[in-house]
Amino acid sequence: MTAGNRKVAVVGVALSDCGRVDDATPYTLHAQAARRALADAGLDRALIDGFASAGTGVLAPVEVAEYLGLRPTWVDSTSVGGSTWEVMAAHAADAIAAGHANAVLLAYGSTARADIRAGRRTGNLSFGARGPLQYEVPYGHTLIAKYAMAARRHMIEHGTTIEQLAEVAVQARQHAALNPEAMFRDPITVDDVLSGPMIADPFTKLHCCIRSDGGAAVLLAAEEYARDCRKQPVWVLGTGEHVSHATMSEWPDFTVSPAAVSGRLAFERAGVRPAEIDLAQIYDAFTYMPLVTLEDLGFCKKGEGGAFIQSRELPLNTDGGGLSAQHPGMRGLFLLVEAVRQLRGEGAARQVRGADGHVPRLAVASGTGGWFCSSGTVVLGR
Repeated sequence: MTAGNRKVAVVGVALSDCGRVDDATPYTLHAQAARRALADAGLDRALIDGFASAGTGVLAPVEVAEYLGLRPTWVDSTSVGGSTWEVMAAHAADAIAAGHANAVLLAYGSTARADIRAGRRTGNLSFGARGPLQYEVPYGHTLIAKYAMAARRHMIEHGTTIEQLAEVAVQARQHAALNPEAMFRDPITVDDVLSGPMIADPFTKLHCCIRSDGGAAVLLAAEEYARDCRKQPVWVLGTGEHVSHATMSEWPDFTVSPAAVSGRLAFERAGVRPAEIDLAQIYDAFTYMPLVTLEDLGFCKKGEGGAFIQSRELPLNTDGGGLSAQHPGMRGLFLLVEAVRQLRGEGAARQVRGADGHVPRLAVASGTGGWFCSSGTVVLGR
């Protein structure tokens, strides 16, 4: 097989223990998820020659690779926020296709919730005050406030309602109720969302993601190895990545996310249209994110995201998302895990099925980093 034209598949996925995990370190969660992903794939660890990780230590992924007992010859430490893992998956797929690696492990683990509970850290209100950000931080531009400002602009320009935004949280909780790995499973209503304590106008508490502990791992491999794996391979059909801005003043339009570019690239490279997609896993740190991302990916026209969400035409964040299932810091890898599980028919009570009773054929995972600063989109198929 000639290097450069190898097909690439996701052959193993897994989560570590998630939710409330008070007795683990981030490294423990990395290892737990990695072992489970390897077991899911049925591949020997010796085959892994590529590793990607971010968010832990000052030498990530070197420190994590050492902890896992890996000595990779291909490595990626790209860190662009929540979209990191979709971007890393794109880089890994390119490396495997080019023959620079045979099997690449993506791993993440965080004890964000436990660290705050134990007083090892505080809840960060900003990403720092150096460089261009120094001109915004003194004015109270917290992460939540930036997303809230963008949501308010969409409401003003396109008539999006607070009830439509709340519907995102309600649907996420309904999916979480069917997911035994989700942190919050009790049902909520639109009124529950609207009546909660205000965090950053227009976002009340339930418009915002939860804070959890947890980890995830995804193993990608070249097609000659994928055929012998324990589970059905899920193929990487197309990817796209894009970075937009760091400061709000350099963001041309608060109602357009960088997914407008990463999504277009991913769909073009996959040779499929948004209308052919059976389900979507979209980063949802706040309720506005899935709404505008669905618009920018092409599932509906600009300004129609709220109505599209209410139509429930497209299964969205079927594990409960960051709003209800888990959100341990950077959640992009969890999107890929759930997309693969759905395509393999492993969703159990929450499994998506078509009118013919069959499991989905195509899925998209789209991660967002910062405050719509970056985007990575991956199209997957059986």
